[in-house]
Amino acid sequence: MKEALVHPTAIVHPGASLGDGCRIGPYSVVGEAVRLGRNCELVSHAVVQGDTEVGEGCRFFPFCSIGLEPQDLKYKGEATRVVIGSRNAFREFTTVHAGTAGGGGVTRIGDRNFFMASTHIAHDCQVGNDTIFANAATLAGHVTVEDFAVIGAFSGVHQFCRIGSHAYIGGYSVITQDALPFVLTVGNRARAYGINLIGLKRRGFGSETIAGLRKAYRLLFHSKLTTTRALARIEKDLGGIPEVAALASFIRSSERGIVK
Repeated sequence: MKEALVHPTAIVHPGASLGDGCRIGPYSVVGEAVRLGRNCELVSHAVVQGDTEVGEGCRFFPFCSIGLEPQDLKYKGEATRVVIGSRNAFREFTTVHAGTAGGGGVTRIGDRNFFMASTHIAHDCQVGNDTIFANAATLAGHVTVEDFAVIGAFSGVHQFCRIGSHAYIGGYSVITQDALPFVLTVGNRARAYGINLIGLKRRGFGSETIAGLRKAYRLLFHSKLTTTRALARIEKDLGGIPEVAALASFIRSSERGIVK
Protein backbone atom coordinates (compact mmCIF):
# COMPACT_ATOMS: atom_id res chain seq x y z
CA MET A 1 0.00 0.00 0.00
CA LYS A 2 1.06 3.58 -0.66
CA GLU A 3 1.87 5.81 2.28
CA ALA A 4 -0.35 8.83 2.95
CA LEU A 5 0.37 11.92 0.85
CA VAL A 6 0.06 15.26 2.66
CA HIS A 7 0.18 18.56 0.77
CA PRO A 8 2.71 21.05 2.21
CA THR A 9 -0.03 23.54 3.04
CA ALA A 10 -2.17 21.02 4.94
CA ILE A 11 -2.05 20.82 8.74
CA VAL A 12 -2.09 17.29 10.14
CA HIS A 13 -1.67 16.90 13.89
CA PRO A 14 1.11 14.45 14.82
CA GLY A 15 -1.40 12.45 16.87
CA ALA A 16 -3.73 11.85 13.92
CA SER A 17 -3.77 8.42 12.27
CA LEU A 18 -3.75 8.31 8.46
CA GLY A 19 -4.31 5.01 6.70
CA ASP A 20 -2.25 3.90 3.74
CA GLY A 21 -3.09 5.69 0.53
CA CYS A 22 -4.74 8.71 2.17
CA ARG A 23 -4.42 12.03 0.35
CA ILE A 24 -4.61 15.24 2.36
CA GLY A 25 -5.06 18.11 -0.07
CA PRO A 26 -4.12 21.80 0.08
CA TYR A 27 -5.11 23.78 3.18
CA SER A 28 -6.92 20.88 4.78
CA VAL A 29 -6.84 20.27 8.55
CA VAL A 30 -6.79 16.91 10.36
CA GLY A 31 -7.10 17.00 14.14
CA GLU A 32 -5.28 15.10 16.88
CA ALA A 33 -7.90 12.43 17.59
CA VAL A 34 -8.85 11.76 13.96
CA ARG A 35 -8.41 8.27 12.50
CA LEU A 36 -8.74 7.97 8.73
CA GLY A 37 -8.96 4.56 7.08
CA ARG A 38 -7.12 3.59 3.93
CA ASN A 39 -7.51 5.62 0.73
CA CYS A 40 -9.45 8.52 2.21
CA GLU A 41 -9.10 11.88 0.50
CA LEU A 42 -9.48 15.46 1.70
CA VAL A 43 -9.62 17.22 -1.67
CA SER A 44 -8.74 20.70 -0.36
CA HIS A 45 -9.77 23.12 2.41
CA ALA A 46 -11.56 20.31 4.28
CA VAL A 47 -11.57 20.05 8.08
CA VAL A 48 -11.84 16.80 10.05
CA GLN A 49 -11.55 17.37 13.80
CA GLY A 50 -12.60 15.94 17.15
CA ASP A 51 -12.75 12.28 18.11
CA THR A 52 -13.62 11.15 14.61
CA GLU A 53 -13.18 7.67 13.16
CA VAL A 54 -13.51 7.23 9.39
CA GLY A 55 -13.52 3.99 7.40
CA GLU A 56 -11.91 3.34 4.03
CA GLY A 57 -12.29 5.26 0.80
CA CYS A 58 -14.20 8.33 2.03
CA ARG A 59 -13.86 11.63 0.16
CA PHE A 60 -14.20 15.06 1.75
CA PHE A 61 -14.63 17.95 -0.67
CA PRO A 62 -13.68 21.61 -0.15
CA PHE A 63 -15.00 23.45 2.90
CA CYS A 64 -16.74 20.49 4.51
CA SER A 65 -16.46 20.36 8.30
CA ILE A 66 -16.56 17.02 10.08
CA GLY A 67 -16.44 16.14 13.78
CA LEU A 68 -16.59 19.53 15.45
CA GLU A 69 -18.65 20.20 18.58
CA PRO A 70 -22.46 20.11 18.29
CA GLN A 71 -24.77 23.09 17.98
CA ASP A 72 -26.48 22.30 21.27
CA LEU A 73 -26.58 24.73 24.17
CA LYS A 74 -26.58 21.79 26.61
CA TYR A 75 -23.16 20.69 25.36
CA LYS A 76 -20.46 21.56 27.90
CA GLY A 77 -17.38 20.11 26.28
CA GLU A 78 -17.90 16.47 27.23
CA ALA A 79 -16.07 13.81 25.22
CA THR A 80 -18.27 12.72 22.29
CA ARG A 81 -17.57 11.20 18.89
CA VAL A 82 -18.30 10.85 15.19
CA VAL A 83 -18.06 7.40 13.60
CA ILE A 84 -18.18 7.17 9.80
CA GLY A 85 -18.10 4.01 7.70
CA SER A 86 -16.52 3.41 4.31
CA ARG A 87 -16.90 4.83 0.80
CA ASN A 88 -18.92 7.89 1.72
CA ALA A 89 -18.76 11.18 -0.20
CA PHE A 90 -19.13 14.53 1.59
CA ARG A 91 -19.50 17.32 -0.93
CA GLU A 92 -18.74 21.01 -0.49
CA PHE A 93 -19.81 22.72 2.78
CA THR A 94 -21.26 19.56 4.32
CA THR A 95 -21.23 19.57 8.13
CA VAL A 96 -21.31 16.59 10.49
CA HIS A 97 -21.30 17.34 14.23
CA ALA A 98 -20.22 15.22 17.18
CA GLY A 99 -22.74 13.71 19.56
CA THR A 100 -23.85 14.85 22.99
CA ALA A 101 -23.79 13.05 26.32
CA GLY A 102 -27.58 13.20 26.52
CA GLY A 103 -27.97 11.67 23.06
CA GLY A 104 -25.66 8.71 23.41
CA GLY A 105 -22.43 10.52 22.62
CA VAL A 106 -22.01 9.33 19.02
CA THR A 107 -23.08 10.67 15.64
CA ARG A 108 -22.89 7.63 13.36
CA ILE A 109 -22.88 7.29 9.58
CA GLY A 110 -22.73 3.96 7.75
CA ASP A 111 -21.32 3.03 4.34
CA ARG A 112 -21.74 4.28 0.76
CA ASN A 113 -23.72 7.41 1.56
CA PHE A 114 -23.72 10.46 -0.69
CA PHE A 115 -24.03 13.88 0.96
CA MET A 116 -24.43 16.63 -1.63
CA ALA A 117 -23.28 20.21 -1.08
CA SER A 118 -24.35 22.05 2.09
CA THR A 119 -26.02 19.09 3.79
CA HIS A 120 -26.03 19.04 7.59
CA ILE A 121 -25.95 16.03 9.94
CA ALA A 122 -26.54 17.25 13.49
CA HIS A 123 -25.50 15.75 16.81
CA ASP A 124 -26.46 12.17 17.70
CA CYS A 125 -27.94 11.39 14.28
CA GLN A 126 -27.79 7.79 13.10
CA VAL A 127 -27.53 7.41 9.32
CA GLY A 128 -27.57 3.96 7.75
CA ASN A 129 -26.13 2.76 4.45
CA ASP A 130 -26.63 3.77 0.80
CA THR A 131 -28.59 6.94 1.52
CA ILE A 132 -28.61 10.08 -0.64
CA PHE A 133 -28.90 13.61 0.77
CA ALA A 134 -29.53 16.21 -1.93
CA ASN A 135 -28.21 19.76 -1.64
CA ALA A 136 -28.88 21.49 1.71
CA ALA A 137 -30.85 18.59 3.18
CA THR A 138 -30.74 19.08 6.95
CA LEU A 139 -31.13 16.77 9.92
CA ALA A 140 -31.77 18.19 13.38
CA GLY A 141 -30.38 16.32 16.38
CA HIS A 142 -31.18 12.68 17.21
CA VAL A 143 -32.63 11.84 13.78
CA THR A 144 -32.44 8.27 12.44
CA VAL A 145 -32.21 7.68 8.69
CA GLU A 146 -32.52 4.07 7.59
CA ASP A 147 -30.86 2.35 4.61
CA PHE A 148 -31.51 3.49 1.02
CA ALA A 149 -33.52 6.55 2.02
CA VAL A 150 -33.36 9.65 -0.21
CA ILE A 151 -33.81 13.14 1.25
CA GLY A 152 -34.53 15.88 -1.29
CA ALA A 153 -32.90 19.27 -1.63
CA PHE A 154 -33.51 21.89 1.09
CA SER A 155 -35.61 19.50 3.16
CA GLY A 156 -35.51 19.67 6.95
CA VAL A 157 -36.10 16.86 9.42
CA HIS A 158 -37.18 17.71 12.99
CA GLN A 159 -35.25 16.32 15.93
CA PHE A 160 -36.01 12.75 17.07
CA CYS A 161 -37.78 11.88 13.81
CA ARG A 162 -37.09 8.75 11.78
CA ILE A 163 -36.83 8.35 8.03
CA GLY A 164 -37.66 4.77 7.06
CA SER A 165 -35.72 2.56 4.69
CA HIS A 166 -36.29 3.18 0.96
CA ALA A 167 -38.28 6.33 1.81
CA TYR A 168 -38.17 9.23 -0.62
CA ILE A 169 -38.46 12.72 0.85
CA GLY A 170 -39.27 15.28 -1.83
CA GLY A 171 -37.42 18.58 -2.12
CA TYR A 172 -38.27 21.47 0.22
CA SER A 173 -40.17 19.16 2.59
CA VAL A 174 -40.54 19.71 6.34
CA ILE A 175 -40.64 16.45 8.29
CA THR A 176 -41.98 16.74 11.84
CA GLN A 177 -43.06 13.11 12.33
CA ASP A 178 -41.67 9.74 11.24
CA ALA A 179 -41.59 9.32 7.44
CA LEU A 180 -42.70 5.83 6.47
CA PRO A 181 -40.37 3.32 4.82
CA PHE A 182 -41.06 2.60 1.12
CA VAL A 183 -43.26 5.70 0.88
CA LEU A 184 -43.04 9.01 -1.02
CA THR A 185 -43.32 11.89 1.49
CA VAL A 186 -43.47 15.49 0.26
CA GLY A 187 -44.46 18.97 1.38
CA ASN A 188 -44.44 21.66 4.06
CA ARG A 189 -45.85 20.23 6.24
CA ALA A 190 -45.21 16.87 4.71
CA ARG A 191 -47.83 14.36 3.58
CA ALA A 192 -47.55 10.80 2.33
CA TYR A 193 -48.24 10.43 -1.40
CA GLY A 194 -48.15 6.69 -1.98
CA ILE A 195 -45.51 4.02 -2.34
CA ASN A 196 -42.07 5.06 -3.66
CA LEU A 197 -42.77 3.04 -6.79
CA ILE A 198 -39.92 4.26 -8.98
CA GLY A 199 -37.36 3.87 -6.23
CA LEU A 200 -38.51 0.35 -5.39
CA LYS A 201 -38.39 -0.75 -9.02
CA ARG A 202 -34.89 0.70 -9.38
CA ARG A 203 -33.81 -1.29 -6.34
CA GLY A 204 -35.11 -4.50 -7.87
CA PHE A 205 -38.14 -5.17 -5.68
CA GLY A 206 -40.47 -7.77 -7.19
CA SER A 207 -44.06 -7.24 -8.25
CA GLU A 208 -45.44 -9.25 -5.32
CA THR A 209 -43.61 -7.09 -2.78
CA ILE A 210 -44.69 -3.86 -4.45
CA ALA A 211 -48.30 -5.04 -4.69
CA GLY A 212 -48.25 -5.97 -1.00
CA LEU A 213 -46.90 -2.56 -0.01
CA ARG A 214 -49.50 -0.78 -2.12
CA LYS A 215 -52.30 -2.81 -0.54
CA ALA A 216 -50.95 -2.07 2.93
CA TYR A 217 -50.80 1.65 2.08
CA ARG A 218 -54.42 1.60 0.90
CA LEU A 219 -55.52 -0.10 4.11
CA LEU A 220 -53.71 2.51 6.18
CA PHE A 221 -54.85 5.64 4.38
CA HIS A 222 -57.73 4.88 2.02
CA SER A 223 -59.92 2.55 4.06
CA LYS A 224 -62.28 3.44 6.87
CA LEU A 225 -60.23 1.41 9.34
CA THR A 226 -58.50 3.00 12.30
CA THR A 227 -54.72 2.74 12.28
CA THR A 228 -54.85 0.00 14.93
CA ARG A 229 -57.32 -2.09 12.95
CA ALA A 230 -55.51 -1.43 9.68
CA LEU A 231 -52.26 -2.67 11.19
CA ALA A 232 -53.95 -5.80 12.50
CA ARG A 233 -55.39 -6.47 9.05
CA ILE A 234 -52.04 -5.82 7.37
CA GLU A 235 -50.19 -8.14 9.72
CA LYS A 236 -52.80 -10.87 9.28
CA ASP A 237 -53.16 -10.71 5.49
CA LEU A 238 -49.77 -9.40 4.34
CA GLY A 239 -47.38 -10.06 7.22
CA GLY A 240 -45.64 -12.81 5.26
CA ILE A 241 -44.06 -10.19 3.01
CA PRO A 242 -40.94 -9.01 4.88
CA GLU A 243 -41.16 -5.43 3.64
CA VAL A 244 -44.80 -5.13 4.68
CA ALA A 245 -43.95 -6.58 8.09
CA ALA A 246 -41.16 -3.98 8.38
CA LEU A 247 -43.61 -1.20 7.50
CA ALA A 248 -46.04 -2.35 10.20
CA SER A 249 -43.25 -2.67 12.76
CA PHE A 250 -42.02 0.85 11.93
CA ILE A 251 -45.47 2.28 12.60
CA ARG A 252 -45.92 0.39 15.86
CA SER A 253 -42.54 1.58 17.15
CA SER A 254 -43.13 5.24 16.31
CA GLU A 255 -42.92 7.66 19.23
CA ARG A 256 -43.63 10.90 17.34
CA GLY A 257 -46.38 9.52 15.12
CA ILE A 258 -46.16 9.04 11.37
CA VAL A 259 -46.61 11.37 8.43
CA LYS A 260 -50.04 10.52 6.97
